[in-house]
Amino acid sequence: MKHKSKIQEFTSRREFIKTTGIAVAGGLFATKTLNAEPIPASETLKVGLIGCGGRGTGAAGQALAADKNVKLTAMADAFEDRLTSSLSGLEKNNPGKVDVPPERRFVGFNAFKKVLESDIDVVILATPPGFRPQHLEESVKAGKHIFCEKPMAVDAPGYRKVLAAVAESKKKNLSLVAGFCWRYSNAERAAFGRVLDGAIGDVRAVYATYNTGPIWVHPRKPDWSDMQWQMRNWYYFTWLSGDHIVEQAVHSVDKIAWAFGDVSPVKVMAHGGRQVRNEPKYGHIYDHFEVVYEFPNNARAFLFCRQMPGCSNDNSDHIMGSTGVCDVTGFRRIHRIIGENAWSYDGDYNNMYQTEHDKLFASIRRGEPINDGDRMANSTMMAIAGRMSAYTGQTITWEEAVNSEKDWSPPSYSWDQPVSVPPVAMPGVTQFV
Repeated sequence: MKHKSKIQEFTSRREFIKTTGIAVAGGLFATKTLNAEPIPASETLKVGLIGCGGRGTGAAGQALAADKNVKLTAMADAFEDRLTSSLSGLEKNNPGKVDVPPERRFVGFNAFKKVLESDIDVVILATPPGFRPQHLEESVKAGKHIFCEKPMAVDAPGYRKVLAAVAESKKKNLSLVAGFCWRYSNAERAAFGRVLDGAIGDVRAVYATYNTGPIWVHPRKPDWSDMQWQMRNWYYFTWLSGDHIVEQAVHSVDKIAWAFGDVSPVKVMAHGGRQVRNEPKYGHIYDHFEVVYEFPNNARAFLFCRQMPGCSNDNSDHIMGSTGVCDVTGFRRIHRIIGENAWSYDGDYNNMYQTEHDKLFASIRRGEPINDGDRMANSTMMAIAGRMSAYTGQTITWEEAVNSEKDWSPPSYSWDQPVSVPPVAMPGVTQFV
């Protein structure tokens, strides 16, 4: 069965907001599910962590700070050293809030199942993104409230699995908060809220950048199998990270989607390549992408992302409307509108990473679940579609992208499983599947 697109005809952001129920006034841009039972403040909320790298460890610390009566009680990671290091840091920085004895420390590919079988209320999903669809699906089946780090998938089959899990999470009244942190920034919510309320007229174009330097790489050790090497260097393999457009620049893609009211694009055209980061130790991913997204009403979005040393860096968003322009550069704290409805943000700058967890745990306590699922899936798929177009050199429609059968996962998961490195994608040669 073909997956149905969410493309909708719209004439203004205000009308779109009315028809889809996005909570601009509340500032969360998260869909509320049906009420669940409130949880008294006296009852301890138990948290499980799946994925104990830097991102997961940080998220666990924020979860522990989000509520007075919360404890980390179970942990899982593919590697024991990562779990041990994470646990040590969390115990040191969160005295009295970490209770993870040896019997609740799980290691290996199936360790996540043991966490979900534990007596926990909330789970943090922070493994490499290639595992996210399965972990999200199983977390919903287990009836856990979820913090789901971005991105949520690396291919279209994973995206479809995520959509199904999101639908089920709503039926179960589960809170599901996504790691698209800018959606929880006070300044971004104010700026994008004004855009969606028509302050710059109809949005005609968005130009977004995520140009930064290189990231870590771990040289292969003689005793590492293919799987161990790739897992230790997960960023450089599409089956694990989705490539850097999906893993990192998806933040910018998410803000593009936000500016257009989370309407899916009509089609995508992109190019990219591997110009500087071309040694075997960097796997097979690209080091730069440029993407053009075409939206309904002939609007366009342009994404430029790069991971190269010694180049100009920039991470900003420029939203161009029929009556004005909104400039958003979050890390430099620029949030302004130039045009008929000139405006500049003068409010507080919150810790958006902490706010994500504050809102998640508050929703659980109130028994009023919030759910970021649909938009988090849409933004992830937009980034995947950009990679698809760049890898193949083809213009790809949204319908083609979401119905792609290309599954990047390996045939099985074991440390001894041979995992070859795919050839670097060649536009015009690599086929769209």
